[in-house]
Amino acid sequence: MKNRTGILFPFIIPALLILTLLCGCKKSDNDKTPEGTGNTVTDVDGNVYPTVTIGGQVWMAANLRTTHYRNHQPVTPVSDSAQWAGLTTPGYCMYSNDAALAAVYGYLYNWYAVTDTNNLAPSGWHVPTDADWVALENALGSTAGGAMKTTGTTQWNSPNTGATNSSGFSGIPGGDRSYNGSYHYMGQYACWWSTTENTTATAWEHVAKYNSSSILRMNYSKNLGLSVRCVKDIPLHHPF
Repeated sequence: MKNRTGILFPFIIPALLILTLLCGCKKSDNDKTPEGTGNTVTDVDGNVYPTVTIGGQVWMAANLRTTHYRNHQPVTPVSDSAQWAGLTTPGYCMYSNDAALAAVYGYLYNWYAVTDTNNLAPSGWHVPTDADWVALENALGSTAGGAMKTTGTTQWNSPNTGATNSSGFSGIPGGDRSYNGSYHYMGQYACWWSTTENTTATAWEHVAKYNSSSILRMNYSKNLGLSVRCVKDIPLHHPF
């Protein structure tokens, strides 16, 4: 039977089906998931991090452990305590110089590293500002610390007050490195940098504690070594 144009339906339908299948099977080299979309993001060293969406922001759900900026320039490793003390240039370290701990808890970076113009975060991401952290905590409410901490006392010291990890942020207590080069608070505190300066000598950090369900907002010396989380850039939407 012919339609009004004189084309035979029995022949056109199978032909369209075959064409659709052929087109659907082939992908171009550019048909790849962009970095930072989906459930993971990969840094320049090839480390893969899970991600989580909280209150409209997309965050890494693990601490940063890159040794290079996004342009492949190396971040300076500083293991010596005397060298770390008073450092006013970018540097990173492993807690107690222990690679096994770094594999779990990530690296500790000073503020000069997280604000370096070479960019510590993967492309399309950034180290959070103080406002980014405040937005995250406001989205989670007065018990944000509990919602952001992993549960149990394997990593966190007892009592790990209020820990539910209901946000999926999976905060772990990586401790810090003091301005004098000594290491403190693993198991007790998760300390994360913001890029926001407070004074010429200090900057804002946000801290989850083993004995609290809240988050502390504190300002400390820029040469402390703290953990880093990254947050995805918000794309600009143009009206044209």
